Order: sequence, then structure tokens, then C-alpha cells
Amino acid sequence: MKKILKFVVFLISLSTYSQNIVVDSQTYTPQQLIEDILIDSDCITNINVTNAVGGNFSGNDQSYGYFDATGTSFPFESGIVLSTGRLINVPGPNDNLSDDDAANWAGDIDLEIALNENQTYNATILEFDFTAVASQVSFRYLFASEEYQENNPNSCEFSDLFGFLIKPTAGDNPYQNIALVPDTTIPVKATTVTPGVPGSCPPQNETYFGSYNGVNSPINFNGQTAVLTATANVIPNQSYHVKLVIADEQNYRYDSAVFLEAGSFQLSTDLGPNRLLATGNALCEGETLELNANHPALSSYSWYKDGVLQETTPNCLNCGYYTVTEPGTYNVEVTILDDCISYGEIIVEYAPVPLGQDSILTECDVDTDGLTTYNLFDAENDLTNNNTDLIVSNFFLTEDDALNDANPITDPINFQNTEAFQNVFARVVNTANCFDVVALELQTTNNTISIPDLGACDGMEMDGFATFTLSNIEASIIAQIPTGSQVTYYETLENALSESNSLPNNYTNITADTQTIFVKIKNDNQCFSISTANLNVLYTPVLEADETLIYCTNTFPETITLHGGVLNDLPNNYYYEWFFNGTLTDVDTSFNEINEAGNYTVIVTDPNGCSSSRTITVNASETAIVESISIEGISPNNTVTINVTGQGFYDYAIDDINGFYQESNVFTNIPEGEHTIYINDRNGCGIVEETITIVGIPKFFTPNGDDINDTWQIVGADTDLNQIESLQIFDRYGKIMMQSYSGGFSWDGNYKGNPMPSSDYWYIVKFRQDAKDYEIKGHFALKR
Repeated sequence: MKKILKFVVFLISLSTYSQNIVVDSQTYTPQQLIEDILIDSDCITNINVTNAVGGNFSGNDQSYGYFDATGTSFPFESGIVLSTGRLINVPGPNDNLSDDDAANWAGDIDLEIALNENQTYNATILEFDFTAVASQVSFRYLFASEEYQENNPNSCEFSDLFGFLIKPTAGDNPYQNIALVPDTTIPVKATTVTPGVPGSCPPQNETYFGSYNGVNSPINFNGQTAVLTATANVIPNQSYHVKLVIADEQNYRYDSAVFLEAGSFQLSTDLGPNRLLATGNALCEGETLELNANHPALSSYSWYKDGVLQETTPNCLNCGYYTVTEPGTYNVEVTILDDCISYGEIIVEYAPVPLGQDSILTECDVDTDGLTTYNLFDAENDLTNNNTDLIVSNFFLTEDDALNDANPITDPINFQNTEAFQNVFARVVNTANCFDVVALELQTTNNTISIPDLGACDGMEMDGFATFTLSNIEASIIAQIPTGSQVTYYETLENALSESNSLPNNYTNITADTQTIFVKIKNDNQCFSISTANLNVLYTPVLEADETLIYCTNTFPETITLHGGVLNDLPNNYYYEWFFNGTLTDVDTSFNEINEAGNYTVIVTDPNGCSSSRTITVNASETAIVESISIEGISPNNTVTINVTGQGFYDYAIDDINGFYQESNVFTNIPEGEHTIYINDRNGCGIVEETITIVGIPKFFTPNGDDINDTWQIVGADTDLNQIESLQIFDRYGKIMMQSYSGGFSWDGNYKGNPMPSSDYWYIVKFRQDAKDYEIKGHFALKR
């Protein structure tokens, strides 16, 4: 029956030849897909498909079935495929997004448990039981997915899940997933087998990534893995249950598929992991590897190298061994029970043995006894001959220990030799862990460098602490040390010897005023000298704080004196530089006579070169310039406004130069008569004064000839009186006693030469002010 099915498939493939694979969801039952397509072996028996689940697309389409890739570039010629979408969307070209869903298409809890994931959807499942006569079975597959998106950061985060789950049929055993990255326990996914995305995620197991697919791909998926092998260890003749399952994760979007090669489910023999340069476990040049394909029953063994038969051992027990001495692909066919063959394969690559170099490491010996502390890794470049592909894995006290990788020196970074010119041994290894053993001779030197003291200026706190630029030490000794030397600085000799806790270039001393540090000079990683340097905190002038002064421009060309402001010594010890608005104006004087506002900076320098500076800001001010005084109204209802200009800030007082000054330039309700206005510059540049007269009308007069209040007269300055246009005086009955229209705004108490009696009299004053006419009415008393 199997041969008839194969013949039918062959005819179908011929009639449907194209560049894309062909799929078929109707010809084969799930039992036939597993038994006749995937397995097709008389040595794997009791095959029984127990479950088949896929998407319900309300038609003949499925999410699993047969594929034929004859005549295409696809790695498998035929086989079965399980997808998280429609089977009809699996064939190429890769010109649309496979992004299918179906009603009530659930995920799979067994897959989630086995892969420690959750939220699966659209699970396609084929489950079957089988029995094998060998202790191992395997099959070939590849994983393809729309979630492989070149240069897209989403490829770093999202991946559908699939698993090849196996367990014994009998008993309550958990599933074991055998769809793993080779020689690891990592499940194969789009995020675990990937070339990575630059700037988003690094490559992961890139060796097993196949390719990104272009439009002309024979399958409709964006990318795929290389061909991988799933292997399961089994007990011969015991029944096992397999669950092939693939599912979308998180949502139904971006479908994936797993392709299983026809006839690849077969008995297999484990020859161990591939020994590859890329994975770092290749054999070393001259090394041998014994391959073990032993089967417990009477068996025959045929060994192949690169497809060429090397040897055959028929019908024997405990004879399935083969020794590898050179690189190649090695295969074994183990014939069991005369007609069942178990296949094994291993790829063996060789790495060259690294070539190290015996070297000398020189460290400084302050005590000159030949004993000191070494960082043995300082010699690594010499020991590896500057080959960046090599490293020193460990150091050893004896050559035998180095050869056997036993008893490494526990602290090679702080190794103390026990005798002069002692030898230690280094194990030099490459990426394949091949090694060479080389000797390192430990020597000492005691060169002494004369280092001048390094000074740094104390700060304003005068606390004996300052920040030193240690690179100035190197500049001062450059002629005494080898070209290209490395200079480092330490607080203690122990730190210098162990090269720990090196000091930063900008270093603040921890001992007040003076501190000794250790300077280590190395050349080509060899110690040239450890010498001492003194750090001295230098005396620095302490100045008064910045200040702000006033220059009264109304006193120009008089000057004011600016002082350097030294607090901690006599000023004649220092050198002075004076700057006005950034320009040097005076030198070597502790004071500066100035008569101009601006920014003055003084730099005071000690003979030791340390300087301090302060800035004196001189602001201009001056006495007020009175532009006008405006008087509105007459006493007692009036307003006086003083308008001034000038560079100062001004306050105002009336009639008392030492009295209360107000900020406002307006006074109200000033009594009649003459008054003095005082205008004071707030910055102390002086007081100016102005006299004003307030127009007033007397409330009474006494015309009795005593020359005191004999006349009723309007009070005011001529300029104020000139604003009066007319004056009329009436007695209590309305009779006009006098009237005047120009000047002489007064009354002597007579009417037509006759004295008028004591009584109240009424007046009307009309005047014009600020282009407006005003009228004031009132009364006054005549007393005799």
C-alpha cells in the first residue's frame, strides 16, 4: 500500500511542477500522513494516530496536510506541514501576509506547559503512538514564520510556538519537548534562532537560521530556520506518544508553519554533539575522538566519512566504536535484527593548537629584595604574541599543573613571588579551548624617578585641601621615562603594586597641606619605576566678597577709591591687576581711583602664583534734575507734582530737610503760602531743593490800623495770581462791596471810603488753569 501511495504522489508532483511547493489537505488521512509519509519504516511499529486538530474553514481547506516541493529550492522534497493558518496559504510566492483565523480555534495547554508560555491560539495538532526497536528516534524539520521580519524590531519580541512533545504511553509522565536548538535546552522559535536586528536585539543561535525569504520563495513565509533534527531517547519496544503541535501566541496574527521531511522519522544513533568551530567545541589539532554507536543487541556497523565507507563490522556485540583523527562528516548505519537500520551523524571540525610565547614580566621592587606583587595578566599580550584570538585562561606554579589544568594560581592579579626570577606557567587557549603552555619569568626593577613637587592653590576656605591635575607630573618627568609609558597614581604603595584604586587625573588631597602619593610608570605592561611625588597645597590670597558701590556722577571728575580687599596679609606682598569691563587698566596697586560706572575686577596674585579675584560693580547715580513742578488747585484742596530726571532713585520731603521722605513725587492738601520741596538721591549723592507758593484765601482780616491783617488779600506767587481773572466781594445781602479784574486782589474793608461793619462777607474768584476755567466761592469774616 505504501508503494502505491508513493507512486500516486509522484504523479501528482509531476502534474503540478512549479517553482512553489504544492500542498494537499484531502488525499491523505492523518493516519496516512504519519504512518506512510513521515515514518514509512517497518522498524517503527504500532503507529496509531489518536488526534488531529486544525482550523475549521468551512470547506475542504485544512491547517495541515501533505506538501510536495519537487523541482523547487525548498530543502525537503516532500513531507507534512502544520500551520497556524490555511494550508492553501502555505505555498509561495511570498507576496502576501499569511494572517488567518477561524472560529473557535483554541490554543494548546500542553504546549504552553512544555515551553513555559501562555496565551496560545489557533493550535494545529497531530498526535500518535509508536514503538521502536532502537533506543533513539529522530526526524528532520524546519520552522518558517511571517514573524521573521528583516530589520524590524518586532522580530525581537514576537514568536509563535511549536513543539514536538513525547512521553511514554503508559503512566502519568510529563511531555518532553524535543524541538530544541541543537545541543541546548532552548525551544526553537523566531526569537531564539535569529540573525538579530541591528540596534534592537543581537543574534541568537544564528548558525541555525536559514534565510529571510524574498518574493520568489517557494513558501509564503518571510523567513525560515535551517534544517534541524529532533531526537528523542526511547526504550526499545516500549510504546510512546508524540504530540506535534504549533500555535499562534498572544493573537492570531502573523502565521507560522513547521515542515517535517517525508521518511525522516527513523531510528537514530546518538554520536554526541557536533564538534564545530562556530560553537567553540571543535577538536584540537592532533586530538582524537572515539565515537560510540554501541547497540545492546547483536548488530552490524558501517562507518562513513564524507559519504565514503570507511569500515564495516558485521554481527557483533560491543563493537560499535570508531576513532576520529581528522575533520569530516561521520555517519554510522547500525543494522539491528538484520533489517532495521539506525542512522547516526556527527560533524567534526578541528581547530589549530595556539602558539604561545615564553615571556618575562618585570615588576618594581621597592625593597630591592627580589620579591614583590605581580598582576600576571599584564603579560597576557606577550604570552599570546598579541594574537587577539587567544587568551590566558589561568596561571600555574608548575608546568604539569598547566598541562593538566589543575591547581591554578588563586589570585593571579595579586601574585607574590617566593623567589627571585621565579617561573610560573600560563595556559594559552583559543576559542575552541585548544591550549599551549608557556613559561613566564618574574623579574624585578628598582628605577627611581626624580619627581618635582606638584602644587595646587588652596581655595577660599583656606583648609589645606585643593584639586591637583596629576597629569602635570607626567609632563614634568617625560624626559626621564621611556617613550609611550603609562603613568598611574596611587595613595599607597600597596595599591601601586596591585594596581588597584588608581587616582583620577583631577585629584583632591586627603591629607591637609602636604600629601605624598605613589607614581607607577609602566612600559609595554612592564613596571619601569614606582616613585613618590609630593602634593603641596599653596597659599592663596583671601579677598573680601564681591561688592556693589555707587559713583555720584554729579561729583565728576572727583573719584572714589576701590580696594583690592585682601583679608589675610598685607597687600604689598601681592601683584595686582585691575580690569574695567574686561580690559586691563592698572597693575601693581592695591587700590584704584575711578570716576566711571562699570564692572571692575581685581586679580590678586601671591608670589607662589596662586591668585584670587573679586568684582566690584560700580553703579551710577546723581542728584535729581527738576524738570517741572505742577500745582493744581488752591489751599486747602490742591495737588503738587514734582517731575525730575536723573540716574538715581529719589525720595521727597516738604519743609523739613531732616523730616520724613516719601517715595511718591506727589503731595496733596498743602497749606497756603511758601513751601520748600526737598529731593533726596537714595544712593547718597545729595539733596536738591525747590521753593513753591500755594495760593490761599484768608478766612478773616482785622482792618484796625495795627498793620496786622489789615487787608484781606489772596495769597500766592505772582505766577499763581496771574491765573486769577476776577474777584467779587458781597455783603450778606448780596451787595457788591468791591470787584477787580486785573491784579490788586485785596480789600481794605471800606465801601466807597466808608468802613464796613464787622460781619461775614462772600466772594467769587474766577481763574483759568491748564486751559480750563474754574470758579471758587466762599466767605470770610471782617472783625473790628
